[in-house]
Parts: sequence; structure tokens; C-alpha cells
Amino acid sequence: MWITSSLSTAHTPTDIALGNFDGVHLGHQAVIRPVLPIAPSPSQVLAAQNLTAPAALSTLRGYSDRCPFLLDACDFEAATPPAKPPLGAPSPIPTVVTFYPHPQEFFSHQSQPWLTPLEEKAALMKLLGIRQLVLLPYNAELAHLPPEAFVKVVLLDRLKARRISVGADFRFGHQRQGDVRLLQHLGAQQGTQVTVVDLAQKDGDRISSSRIRKALCAGDIDQVQQLMGRPYRLLGRVVQGQQLGRQLGFPTANLQIPSEKFLPRKGVYSAWVYGVPGHAADSGVPAVMNLGVRPTVDGQNQSIEVHLLNWQGDLYGQTLTVALKGFLRPEQRFDSLDHLKAQIQADCAAALALL
Repeated sequence: MWITSSLSTAHTPTDIALGNFDGVHLGHQAVIRPVLPIAPSPSQVLAAQNLTAPAALSTLRGYSDRCPFLLDACDFEAATPPAKPPLGAPSPIPTVVTFYPHPQEFFSHQSQPWLTPLEEKAALMKLLGIRQLVLLPYNAELAHLPPEAFVKVVLLDRLKARRISVGADFRFGHQRQGDVRLLQHLGAQQGTQVTVVDLAQKDGDRISSSRIRKALCAGDIDQVQQLMGRPYRLLGRVVQGQQLGRQLGFPTANLQIPSEKFLPRKGVYSAWVYGVPGHAADSGVPAVMNLGVRPTVDGQNQSIEVHLLNWQGDLYGQTLTVALKGFLRPEQRFDSLDHLKAQIQADCAAALALL
């Protein structure tokens, strides 16, 4: 998949799914689906559901000369409108157009945690069939761009959109003045079809990233999986820890994850771990994960520790994916290490029963 933050290096013509897509949840997938030439195959859907770090992230190649982590300014000046495509013109490229950084970060001047940091989001979109990801640098210039100019210059003239898919509540342009009706009107002027996707519902309520975050904060992992269409995952590298778990007879892998990843409620979880040496990429190892400050032995520094059940080996330096299965209990302080050890044994038994 081609990833670029520059309009000058984007491949055209395009069929565009437009939005922020934090989470790439079932509602977002409904917006993406209309720009795919064919519906995702069962194997593609399964691959997205079972996203694992080494297998998926390592396939992201072809960054433009404008690395998405070192964004240059986009050129939003008017461009010559595209000529009518000749016979035999290339097929539109299934493309997601989103904003980087997220508009909320631009206006708040603060970093925000996201359900799917950039690399994870890109990997999911690639597995669904998207062939290009355009990251529009969200800056003062873009924030003040009138909605008409955003559609004409960015989407139609520069990206040569043949089709645009958005959610029914999508807003764009200066002070969010543009809506889907305006987008349809402007698209029709150049023969660009605009598909407006109804907001996806689950149990009588809208599927949204904010609803997923609320469920994560409550430890409702079942609801999170139903809304996202896959387990919630933490992807990170195993780094050196204090090895306190090893001293208790339960060695753990200390996971370092991207700082912008949204973390669920503190506590103990059952989980499947992918990327373990000696196991296939899609073969998970049952595990118990603790997220918190370890009040019995530390009480200050937050950590993510994973104990693999019925497995032994060296994980230092490995990149692992932890797919959460269930919330076992909140984090708590114990009177002694013996009481802590007994509780860990109980946690392991509970996790095996769930998994």
C-alpha cells in the first residue's frame, strides 16, 4: 500500500473513503467498503480480524519522499481541473484520505490517545483492500480552507476522485461548514459520485470510537469486540523490566507500546498473544496481562506485563500483539507477596477457562 502525505505524490485517479477512521471499527469499514472494487474476501476479513504485528506491519512499504512522521506542508493552491479520462483510462485506486495529526490534536494543542495509531490503522486498511493512504497534514492552512475549496482543489482537482464515500455525519472545511449535501452537490458538478453511508448501529446505538473508548474504560471487552469486529489489540516490543514476576514464579514480558495508543481500564485481562517465537503468525498463545502500577510491589510506574501460559522462552526484543479476550479483575494491592502469588495463580486458571 502506498502511503503519502503529499498531494503531489499521490497516485490518481482515486475512489476515496474520507474520514478520520480512528479504530477502523465496523462503522468505518462500512464507509470504506463502497470504494473497494470488490467486497473483501473472507480471508481478507479474517486477516484484518487477526492482525498481528510482524505479519501485517512489515508489509507496509512505499512511503513517499514526505514521510508521514515528518510532515511537510501540502500545496492547497488551485490546480488545473483534470481532463475527461480517455478510453482505456486506468481504474481508480481504492484510497483512504484522512488527516494527520488528528484535528482534535491540532485544536487542543495536546497529544491524544487513539484506538489505532497510524501504523496499526494502515495495516488494517491494507488488509481490507485499500491500496493508498493519503495523510493530509492538518495545519492552519487546511483548517481555514473553505469547504468548497477543499472539495474542488484537494479531492477533485488534485486527487481526481471518481467516487467519494463518507459517513452521514461527515463535516469538513473551515469551522466544519461543509456537510454531505454540499459534498454531493460539488461532486455532481464534475461527475463524481458521492456515497453517503448511514451510521452503523449496534444494540440500538451508534457504533463510534467514543463508544468504544467508554467500553474500554469500563473493561467491557465483549462490547468492544462487537463494535470493532475484532479483539482490541496492544502491539509493542518486549523490553527489559524489573523481573519481579520471574521471582514469583510467573515470568512476564514487559511490553512497550506506542505512547499514542488508547489503554483500557487498569486491571488483569485474559488474552491471546501473537508473534511468539516458534508459533505461526496466526497462532496465538494464551496469556494473562496486567495493566497498571503494580501497587503491591511498585505503585508508581505504569506497565503492561504479559505472562504466557504453558510457554517458556526468551521474548526480549520481540514484537508482540496482545489481543484482549476478557477483563478478569481490577488492579488491587495485596498484604503480602504470598497473597499476590496466590491471586496470580487464580488469574491464570480463570484466563485458561475463558480462552
